[in-house]
Amino acid sequence: MNWWNEFADRIETDVPLAPMTWYRLGGRARYLFRPRDAADLASFMLRAGHESLPVKVLGAGANVLIRDNGFDGVVVRLDQPAFRRVERNGTTAKVGAGVDLMPMSRRFSRDGLSGLECMAGIPGTIGGAVRMNAGGRFGEFGRIVREADLLHPDGVIETWPHDRLGFGYRRSAISDRIVLSVRLELQEDDPVEVTRRYDDCFAYKQRSQPLTDNSAGCVFKNPDGQSAGALIDRAGLKGFSCGLARVSPRHANFIVTDFGARASDVLRLIDAIRDRVLVLFGTALEIEVDVW
Repeated sequence: MNWWNEFADRIETDVPLAPMTWYRLGGRARYLFRPRDAADLASFMLRAGHESLPVKVLGAGANVLIRDNGFDGVVVRLDQPAFRRVERNGTTAKVGAGVDLMPMSRRFSRDGLSGLECMAGIPGTIGGAVRMNAGGRFGEFGRIVREADLLHPDGVIETWPHDRLGFGYRRSAISDRIVLSVRLELQEDDPVEVTRRYDDCFAYKQRSQPLTDNSAGCVFKNPDGQSAGALIDRAGLKGFSCGLARVSPRHANFIVTDFGARASDVLRLIDAIRDRVLVLFGTALEIEVDVW
């Protein structure tokens, strides 16, 4: 009997991952699992642990680059109704990890709940936004998080308060735990004013970033006191390419791809950018994109 028989109607094998990412690149997953709910996922994690199978969660695939040889483990997708619930109580909202960030941010803004308008133009799911403390020049997600429900690899579920989540610049203390849901604390405000701020943030992203191209958002974290995009621009790398991947002419911290590109093209370009910036400015750029 195969170990996954009890999950047979929720697990697939040899699944292409490229269509699930914004880059549309990369190989296949050995297994793809779509749990019904948190208890189902906890049970699965215990079995996968006994089989020594690596597990990764794939949300909207907006900040992920999957290598051409794929992922030899289990990819979990939290896209079932149990992970896509939004429960509002006044200015507090409990939101499932599989909820799409931008539509929820837009809806809350139009309802006059302030705190998420700075997420305009940032794709992804709530789980990913918590894990990497998503954000930009207008604010970060972690500042409105009251607490989060996390699943440990051993199947134990814990609720961590804000202070324990360890939010920093594009990071948290979540590590190998899986985000199940999060409680947000928002502020009442004039719906017209909140919507205007949301629209202003989105318009800025449209003007300054290649939102319609295949990319994974900003490739590098900003070094202390510096802009990664500005450094790459000063290095003369806008438009520079490796294979069918190139530095965006619109924003130098974005790598965009053309049809037929491979993940290896992006990885070679990342290495070339890092080498050039290090030589010219003595700054070691740290990757923000999650490479599998």
